[in-house]
Amino acid sequence: MYVRSRMTPNPITITRQTTVAEALELMREKSIRRLPVLEKDKLVGIVTERDLIEISPSPATSLSVFEINYLLAKMKIGDVLPKKQKVITVEADALIEEAALLMRQHKIGGLPVVEKGKLVGIITETNIFDAFIDLLGVKDAGFRLAIATADKQGVLAEVAQIISNCGANISRVAVFWEEPQKALLVIRLTADDIDHITKTLTEHGYTIVSVLQNGSKEN
Repeated sequence: MYVRSRMTPNPITITRQTTVAEALELMREKSIRRLPVLEKDKLVGIVTERDLIEISPSPATSLSVFEINYLLAKMKIGDVLPKKQKVITVEADALIEEAALLMRQHKIGGLPVVEKGKLVGIITETNIFDAFIDLLGVKDAGFRLAIATADKQGVLAEVAQIISNCGANISRVAVFWEEPQKALLVIRLTADDIDHITKTLTEHGYTIVSVLQNGSKEN
């Protein structure tokens, strides 16, 4: 899955000349938390709602509401944006896990997406969460089968063959390592007789950890 397929294209942007008050109002109006900053169509920075709130006068200030609004209306993004801000970006054709890793490494909640040096989108932690949900098939109809097994060659192929022989169709597969040499297979599938599948897997030495159907509680 690529960043291009999950990003928000044509993001709302501001310039160095945008005031802090305008930027905050834009964020509230559009329900967004970050704004890329462009200068002559070149990405020069990004500001978040948190950044702007931190530079705004404290609620404990002796300034009146009118004085605070006046200051924010005069203060420009260029006044608070570092002159040479290093903007962490990701390419549109990068894999989505690369974007997730960059966000994790730099402890940020979103990335401008570029293509040939031009801003084409923005991808956020919400986009990553949605992709994760889709990859695991959380919303898919059918069953979620969790199987504990030793981490050895051929396990996934054997489990898939057993399930296929039972007349079921696998739609999603995820592998998690609970501890060294032990894996948890999480399989989404559609089947008419899940009990037959779990019984057959058990007979082949696999441990069934849980079975869920359409968001029901674990068995």
